[in-house]
Amino acid sequence: MIAYILFTVLAILPLFIYLRNPYVLGDLRYTVTVIRIGIRMSKMKKNFSSLLDCFLDRVEKHPEKTFLIFEESSYTYRQADRESNKVARALSMHAQLKEGDTVAVFLGNEPHFVWLWLGLAKLGCVASLLNSNIRSKSLVHCFSCCEAKVLIAGADLQGAVEEVLPALREQGIRVFILSDHSDVEGIESLSDKIEWTCDEPLSPELRANVSLKTPAVYIYTSGTTGLPKAAVVNHERVWMSAFLLTIIGVHSSDVLYLYLPLYHSSGFLMGLCGAIERGITVVLRQKFSASNFWNDCRKHNVTVIQYIGEIMRYLCNTPKKDNEKDHKVRLALGNGIRPDTWVDFLQRFGNVRICECYGATESNIGFINDVGKVGAVGREHLLYKMSCPYALIRYDTEKEEPVRSSRGFCIEVPKGETGLLVGKIGQRTPFYGYAKNKQQTEKKKLRDVFVQGDLYFNSGDLLRIDEEGFVYFQDRIGDTFRWKGENVATTEVADHLLTVDFIEEANVYGVKVPGHEGRIGMAALKLKENTDFDGAAVYEHVKNFLPSYARPHFLRIQDAVAVTGTFKQLKAKLAEEGFDPAIIQDPLFFLEDGKGYVPMTQEILAAITEGTLKL
Repeated sequence: MIAYILFTVLAILPLFIYLRNPYVLGDLRYTVTVIRIGIRMSKMKKNFSSLLDCFLDRVEKHPEKTFLIFEESSYTYRQADRESNKVARALSMHAQLKEGDTVAVFLGNEPHFVWLWLGLAKLGCVASLLNSNIRSKSLVHCFSCCEAKVLIAGADLQGAVEEVLPALREQGIRVFILSDHSDVEGIESLSDKIEWTCDEPLSPELRANVSLKTPAVYIYTSGTTGLPKAAVVNHERVWMSAFLLTIIGVHSSDVLYLYLPLYHSSGFLMGLCGAIERGITVVLRQKFSASNFWNDCRKHNVTVIQYIGEIMRYLCNTPKKDNEKDHKVRLALGNGIRPDTWVDFLQRFGNVRICECYGATESNIGFINDVGKVGAVGREHLLYKMSCPYALIRYDTEKEEPVRSSRGFCIEVPKGETGLLVGKIGQRTPFYGYAKNKQQTEKKKLRDVFVQGDLYFNSGDLLRIDEEGFVYFQDRIGDTFRWKGENVATTEVADHLLTVDFIEEANVYGVKVPGHEGRIGMAALKLKENTDFDGAAVYEHVKNFLPSYARPHFLRIQDAVAVTGTFKQLKAKLAEEGFDPAIIQDPLFFLEDGKGYVPMTQEILAAITEGTLKL
């Protein structure tokens, strides 16, 4: 009888656990995977190996497996190894590079980017991955702050290099262009030198002093506010980022579609490095194309995709076709997908497992939603929190600083409330900061958070954790503004605006108003093709769905909403430009009480400035 009761209890126990926590299997899978990764990293600390060593191991195990597909060309792991050997030998011979040197790579998405990075790694050099869209002052700044000795640029970027060549020559910088010849004094050709170099392997002794703590690459922040900063990414961080594909269940038989820029952490660390760690095939595309996306996936049997920013919504906005679910994509990894787009994407394109994640290039803390909870950027796990302590603390958006108690310590918010994410800086969770930028590095540190002398990384992001442990991104500190004594989350306002049928994109931000405290709401909108702006319809919508303090008082209609290379919306410049119709050439509208959105005029501006018009 006792045995029967025991058998019955054991039989129904899994069902009981599942009913209490339907995500238990996903949590268990995550825990097992993380433990395995932890064991692997522990071994690596004793016997160091870099991701380059992982690549060489893949070359040895399956040399003829396709590693990279680009346009109409494909390269096996063996071919990639040999191409990078040639690059390393050419740079060693002609640029006299040696272990520890930093080289700036100024290149778009193409195979040579991969060969260059692998080749530099074989020499023990650090690659500084410059954003291929930067120019002039920003280009010189990004180059200078990493102390690079050499700049290597794509042939299509020669014009941008020539603009700053005098500044580079003043610093004694060697400049190479990926071309067979160069007629410009101060710019040397590199393609011809690579072509005539042998592809024999290089000695590991060339990188004998490289360790887990050694910088591997510099990756630049997007620069949504001010000039970009070079985040120091060491070899340990490269490994931890590469393991993301392992955590979400990517197999060696998968094919990854990579169109995100390789100069950014999503494309380079999570995408390319993750693919090498898994030993899979990468379909590399120069730029994202909504019209070619699914055709590429079908053509190359893609099973894993990446996304960032508004990419998924761009796909949902493409004209519908009958074969939209005819593909092999099973996994999507990225960040920034809106909940409504998440649902639309699944309904339209089929059962793709979306793994939303949260993190930053320089951050010591991150989350991943590996169970597919719509809207969440991650999930709390006890094991992770024990090894990487973090907290959400109360934040005053008006004073732009954490709220502290009478004892001077920060206050952790309860479950369900929004707070500033901070991650404890320690031996397991270091923060290496930004190259040659001590001021900005210190600015990201919070001291005496919970006890005297502790040190935390300030993420600059407001998050919320619900009772089930799911983590939700709320806003960035700089994007949240305060009006009429109330905090306004720009993403929430943008989400509501995007439900208006003729609005395709919405960038919401706060602008200063003379004589008023805080900032008032404004939105830059892009309208859908072949549609007109309907001020009355927008007014009715915001009146029905948003409280008065959160309604945008000014609307700016643009042909395209400005974004960074990684599709993050630019707000700072728009906020500075404000709402003066004499300065802004785009159509402007003002929210007039009882009338809705009316064209903005100099008379309205004067009334606001003089304080005769109530806001």
